Parts: sequence; C-alpha cells; structure tokens
Amino acid sequence: MKDVLGSIGNRIFVLLLAGIVLSVLATTWLASNERKNTLREVRFQHLADRVEQIVQAVDDIPAEQRPIVLQAATNFGFEASMVDNMNDAVGANASSSPMVDILKARLGSERSVAVQRETECAPPRRPDGREGPRRETCRVIYISLHDQALMRLRLHQPGEPPALRGHGQGFFGAQYIALFLILIAILAYLVARMATRPIRQLAQAASQLGRDIDHPPLAEAGPTEIRQAAHAFNAMQARIRRQIQHRTHMLAAITHDLQTPLTRMRLRLEKVADRELQQKLIDDLGVMHGMVREGLDLARSMDSSEKIQALDIDSLLDSVCADAADAGQDVMLEGATRAFVMAQTGALRRCLTNLIDNACKYGQAARVTIALESQKVAIRIRDHGPGIPEAELESVFEPFYRLETSRSRDTGGTGLGLTIALNIAENHHGRLQLRNLAEGGLEVLLELPVMPAAKRA
Repeated sequence: MKDVLGSIGNRIFVLLLAGIVLSVLATTWLASNERKNTLREVRFQHLADRVEQIVQAVDDIPAEQRPIVLQAATNFGFEASMVDNMNDAVGANASSSPMVDILKARLGSERSVAVQRETECAPPRRPDGREGPRRETCRVIYISLHDQALMRLRLHQPGEPPALRGHGQGFFGAQYIALFLILIAILAYLVARMATRPIRQLAQAASQLGRDIDHPPLAEAGPTEIRQAAHAFNAMQARIRRQIQHRTHMLAAITHDLQTPLTRMRLRLEKVADRELQQKLIDDLGVMHGMVREGLDLARSMDSSEKIQALDIDSLLDSVCADAADAGQDVMLEGATRAFVMAQTGALRRCLTNLIDNACKYGQAARVTIALESQKVAIRIRDHGPGIPEAELESVFEPFYRLETSRSRDTGGTGLGLTIALNIAENHHGRLQLRNLAEGGLEVLLELPVMPAAKRA
C-alpha cells in the first residue's frame, strides 16, 4: 500500500476518488431524506383532504343518517364507522406525527384527534371474495364531530408490489452505483494524470540534463505555475552550461598556454652544465608536460561538441588494443558483439586507451573481453596488479587522486586518467565501475547502450 501511495499521481487519484464518492454519498443521503420528507408531507396532505371531506359530509347530517354515508365511504378507499370511545390500542400505538397537527389545523383545534401508527394490512376483498394482488398499509384515525360523537376512520393506502420492493430495486441500484463509481474513477484518473504530467516531464528533463547538458530546453507552455517552473529550469540549465563551458575553456587555455613556456624551458635546460641536475630538471619537466597533456584531455572529456555518430564498437576496441600491442604493452582481446553504439569516436577511443594504459601500467597486463549483456555492450578490462582498497574504489575517480602505495608520482601517474574515462562514459550514457577480483587484480567494467537496429538502418 505504501508503494502505491508513494506516487503523487496515485495520491491525487485516491484523494479525488474518495472525496467525490463521499460527497456524492452525503448528497444522495440528504436528497433521499428530503425526498422522503416531501413525499410524507404530500401523503399527509392527501390523507388530510380525504379525512376533511368525510368529516364535513358526516358532520352536517343527522346522527341516524350517518351510517348510510359511512357505508358508502368504503368505495373511496377507507372504512368509516361511529364508535363509543377510542380503542385501547390507541394509547400504545398512538402516533405523534404531524398528521394530528394537520387535521386539527384544518378541522379545528377543539376536536379530539388520535392517529394510530401505520401498519400493514390486507386490502379490502373484491366482490368475488379474493384479495387484491398488493399488500396495503392502514392508518386508523379517531376524530370527534361537532356533537361530540366519535368517528373511526380506517384508511387503506396501496403499497408497492413485492417484486418491486426486493431484488429489482437492489439490482438496478447496484448497477447505477457501479456505473457511477467507474465514471468517477475514470475522471479522477484523468485529473491525476493531467496534474502529474508536468512533474513527470520536469523529472525526465532533470534526468536528461544530468546526462546531456546540451539537451533541448523544456517547452514553456501550460498553466502559469508550470510555465514558471519550466522557465526557471531552462534558466538553470543555461547557467550550468555557461559555467561548464567557462571552466572547460579556462582549463584548456591554461594547459595549452603552459606548453609554450615548458618547451622553452626544455630548450634552455640543454645548456645546464651539471648533467645530474640537468636530468632531474628534465624529469620534472616531463612530469609537468604529462600533467598539461592530461589536463587538455580532461578539458576535452567535458566538451560534448564532437559529432556523435554510429560506431562499430568491435572495430574501435580492436584498433585500440592493436595500438597498445604495437607500443609493447601486454594486451589480449576476446569476444565480439557485432553491435553499434552512438558515440564520439575520439572521446571513446581516449576512454578505452586510458583504461588499457592503466591496466598495463599498474597491473603489468590487460585482458580485454567484450560481450552483449541486457542490451548493453559490456567491456571488461582485467589486470594482474595488486588491486585497489575497497574503501577507495570510488575515490580514484576524483581528479588528481593518487594511491600512495602503487600509483604514486614515481610511476608517472597524474590522477586524471580515470576521471577522464568516467566523464567520457557518462557523456555516452554509460557506466564505469571498478571491482577487485577474488583471484587478484582489478577489473574495470565499461557498459554502453546498444544502438537499436532500426536507427542503424
């Protein structure tokens, strides 16, 4: 249940559905009560009309003629008779409903009026002696005339047929409720989708921004709040893009401009008479040259201006491994995928070259395998070195980070190789991971998304 309500869309859906259903149920209940009250009032008025008519008809005739008129009243749907006193049951079953007030208001408050509660009774028999098909309700009214004579009226009120009081109404009522709930659920779902669509688009844009800073900006359309959020997001993207460009250009400019004075220093060092001092200075100068070169590579790895195109990853990896082998490195390649990836050729070559160089430099050899795994190209590079402490597997991706034990300045490392490789992998929507092997050595895993065959065609 917590997972279902974790989505803001599901929360809006449930709240809308519950709120609308509760509102409709409350409204229906109030309307039903009002309808019942209105029908009861109409019914009381109708009964009062009938009682008033018979009372006025009997009130003005002599007592000896009243039985004749009362006998004829049966044809009008009620039984009337003169009685000596009110039945004893009236005290137990007397009703304090508005019927008594209505009759007294019409006939006069000086009259004695008593009304029994409504009870179910058999309808009057037909001339053939059979009862009617419907059950009826009866209401007994005692009312005094102007000469204090007491008249008893027993009114028959038709009830609903048994077929309509049970299954039929329940079946159609259930159908109505089910249809109503379905329509309300559809409405709530559409409203929830409409309300959360801009949030989903903003989340997707933020995710794409993390992979591609040059992703097209959001469309500034829709309600005022959504337009404001999209405008703020686009402004943030533009500022981040400018800052990255400024940092990249500054780093590239610094490293590029450093090469000229370093070259002049190298030429001037040739004039140093002390050969030992000269060699030390040349070594330090070489280290500085290496740092400048890798600084340029780092600046290029953060630049996504290179054209992206379909690339045969097998051919590229084979070329990189062949170049490393020609340079005297112990490199072996296994596997093939026949897959294509969307990549910047120069940047991806630089990434693979850095990874293979690291394996050969710090692990004496590079064993490279390539395979397809879950619609991704998986490139694994294993070495025979000492590995990396588990606590530092993530830290080595930070710029200028070095391991004091095996990856110090003495080995020629600058601490930028893995940083450059990680930047390039992320620019290609890939993933770069390190893990120590149980049998010894380090494994580097580079995963890249496969280009769909439809796009390749």
